[in-house]
Amino acid sequence: MTNDRKRSYVIFSIVLLVVLAILFLFPLYWIVTGSVKAKADILIKAGESVRWLPFTDISPTGENYAKLMKSTTELFTLNAFGYKITGPEIPMAMRWLFNSVFISVMAMLLSCITASLAGYVLAKKRFYGRAFIFTLFVCAMALPKQVILIPLLSLASTIGIANSPWAVICPVVGWPFGVFLMKQFSETIPTEMLEAARIDGAGEARTFWSVVMPLIKPGFGALAIFTFINAWNEYPLQLVMLTEQEQKTIALGIAALQSSDSTDYGLIMAGAALAAVPIIIIFLIFQKYFTQGITMGAVKG
Repeated sequence: MTNDRKRSYVIFSIVLLVVLAILFLFPLYWIVTGSVKAKADILIKAGESVRWLPFTDISPTGENYAKLMKSTTELFTLNAFGYKITGPEIPMAMRWLFNSVFISVMAMLLSCITASLAGYVLAKKRFYGRAFIFTLFVCAMALPKQVILIPLLSLASTIGIANSPWAVICPVVGWPFGVFLMKQFSETIPTEMLEAARIDGAGEARTFWSVVMPLIKPGFGALAIFTFINAWNEYPLQLVMLTEQEQKTIALGIAALQSSDSTDYGLIMAGAALAAVPIIIIFLIFQKYFTQGITMGAVKG
């Protein structure tokens, strides 16, 4: 390839990436700018031009965020030994956000721990029924969660966790894709390293923590992002399991802001902008491992 062709290819790639970046970032930009617009500036009448820049075409306002934070509640409520303990009073929207973050973080941690352990066992341990168990996980990946919503609700009611965050966390923890992903990463671990650790006297827990975890860390980071987003976007399960106002997530809360007669788009965009913050933070934290995990999967696939 000549220098001119290489230069043309680089220029074309840069232009294409810039266009794709603009297309992907525009919805986020529209939500953030819409959250600081007045209702009259969001709903454009016939013959009017769209107001793209809130700092030039219009004056930004915090009215939507003020309305979003108007209703208040306690951060948490605990009943222990006959006493009721309540947390500080916060806006209801922040309580919804706290519920979403708690559910997603707990689901992420528990899923990553259980999936990495199960994937390591299925990849490196030899026992009767191993192939059958892995086949069940692969088949479960094709099973829509909507099919088992009613049995999950019945089970949650039976064990007493219905209408609580754990009713959403527990089904997400058993994510078959997580076990599948961590098994594929564990397959790349050299068996000689595990045998050397056993010869040195390391037990199973020490071997997993000191030898296996550093090698599957990229997959662990990729799974953390996937699991967090999966738990965050698990709207049908949240809709079925969480009915009380204080137990709702930010997704359910934003949906509840819509009225049957009219829709306050500024208020909804303010809630959506607030809901996007944790996702962006989690991605920035695990971005390096996520990129390594995707790259390793592409090379070894």
